[in-house]
Amino acid sequence: MTACIWFRSDLRVDDNTALNAALQARHERLGALYYATPEQWREHDMAAVKGEFLWRNLEHLREELGKLHIPLFVKVVPRFADIPVDLLRFAAQQQVQAVYANREYAVNETRRDRAVEEGLREAGIGWFLCDDATLLPPGRVRNRQGQPFKIFTPFKRELLALIDTAPVPGRAPKAAGPWREAPRLPAYPYTCSNVDPALWPAGEKEAVQRLQRFVESSIGAYQRQRDFPALAGTSQLSPYLALGVISIRRCVEAALMANQGQWQGGDAGVASWINELLWREFYTHVLADFPPVSMHRAMRASSENVAWRYDDADFQAWRDGKTGFPLVDAAMRQLSETGWMHNRLRMVSAMFLSKYLLLDWRLGERHFMLNLVDGDLAANNGGWQWSASTGTDAAPYFRVLNPLRQAERFDPEGAFCKRFLPQLRQLPARILLQPGHPALLATGYPAPMLDLKTARDRMLKAFSSAMAPHRKK
Repeated sequence: MTACIWFRSDLRVDDNTALNAALQARHERLGALYYATPEQWREHDMAAVKGEFLWRNLEHLREELGKLHIPLFVKVVPRFADIPVDLLRFAAQQQVQAVYANREYAVNETRRDRAVEEGLREAGIGWFLCDDATLLPPGRVRNRQGQPFKIFTPFKRELLALIDTAPVPGRAPKAAGPWREAPRLPAYPYTCSNVDPALWPAGEKEAVQRLQRFVESSIGAYQRQRDFPALAGTSQLSPYLALGVISIRRCVEAALMANQGQWQGGDAGVASWINELLWREFYTHVLADFPPVSMHRAMRASSENVAWRYDDADFQAWRDGKTGFPLVDAAMRQLSETGWMHNRLRMVSAMFLSKYLLLDWRLGERHFMLNLVDGDLAANNGGWQWSASTGTDAAPYFRVLNPLRQAERFDPEGAFCKRFLPQLRQLPARILLQPGHPALLATGYPAPMLDLKTARDRMLKAFSSAMAPHRKK
C-alpha cells in the first residue's frame, strides 16, 4: 500500500504527527507532497521574505526526507481550490491509497480540507488528519460550560491542568520501501524579497541549534532582557515555529528540561518564555474556535463601532517609519529591513497606529503580514487585536503604550533607534526623547506627526462613544 504525507505548515521530519502516523502504519511505500499556491499566498498577504524562507526550508525538508527514503514532490497550483482535483490526479499517478496531513485551523484551510476529504472519500482513498501545531488540540480546552476561553489566564490554567507531564514528542524512524527519487523543486513561484536570506538560515538543524543556544545561554535572562530591543534577549524562533520547522513541543520540552520540569515557578526566565509559548497556543485555539478572526472581524463586537480614521498620508508615514517618533520609526525600519520586529515594538507600533493615529487596526495587521518572515495569522491577529483593544483578552482601550516612555525605559541609550536610524547616531540619547528638537530636525529627521496627548484624547473619545451603547444594555 502506498501512502502520502501532505506537508503544509509543518516543514520538518522531527516530531511531525502526520509523518509519524504514516510511518507507524507501516505502508509499503511512502511519499511526501507539498502544494505551493502563489495566488492564495497573495490573497493571504504572505510576505515575500516568508515565501523565500519557506522555499529554502522545502529544500532542507527534501534532503531530510531523502534520508528516510521518502521523496518529496512539490507541486505549484494557483489556489487552494485547485488542490482537490490535482491531488486526486497525483494519487492516481502514484497509486496512493492513503493521505496523511496535519490540521490547519483558519477558515480557508478548513474549507480546503473538507473539499479534499470529500474527493478522496469518493475515490476510496483514506484521509487521516492529525492535530500537530499545538500542545493540545483546539476544542480540548474548555471552561465549565463547555465553551472556549476568551481570556488567557483561565485558558492557561485549564491547559496546564490537562497536561500532567511534559509532552513527549515522537521520533521518526527510518522508512522502508523507497520509490523513485523525487524531482527537484520547481522554480520559485512567488515574489522576491530584498531581505538578506543570511538573516534567516533555513532548516531543522538551524532551528534546533537556535533553540539550544537560547536555552544554554539566554533563557535565564529572558524575563529581564526580553523587552530591550537592542539586546539579543529573545529566541527569534518565531519564523521556524510559523512554518513548523520546529514544533512547539520541542520548545516546551527544552524549556522544561532547563526548569526541572516546572511549567511555572522555578527559573523566572524559563517560566516567562514558556508563558509566551502558551500565548501562541492560546491564539491558535482562538483562531480555531472563532472563525470570524480569519475573516477580518474584531472579537469584541463593541469595537466594530469605533470611528476609525482612514488617512493614506498618515498610514504611509507610519508604514515608512517617518512618524517623527524614533522608537516607532526604528521599529518599522527593522520590519522592512529584516522581515522581523521585536515583540515589544510590535505592541508599541501597533498602538501608535490604532490608538494615537486612530487608524483601523486591520491596515496594520495586513502590513505586518506583508512584511513578516514569521507571519502567522493567529499570532499576528491576536497581537493586533490585543493592542487595538478589539480582541480577546485585549488591553483596556484607555491603556496605551507611550512611545517616548517606552524608549526611555527600554532603549535608554538609544542604541536600537540609532541602529535603524543611522542619521541619529551622533545625537545624545536624551535628544531622541524630544520629538521636534532642532537637533533632530537638522539631520533631516521628520517633525512629529502628532501631539501624543491630543491624539490620546481623541482616541479615548472615539472608544468611549463606541462602547456607550453596549454599556447601556
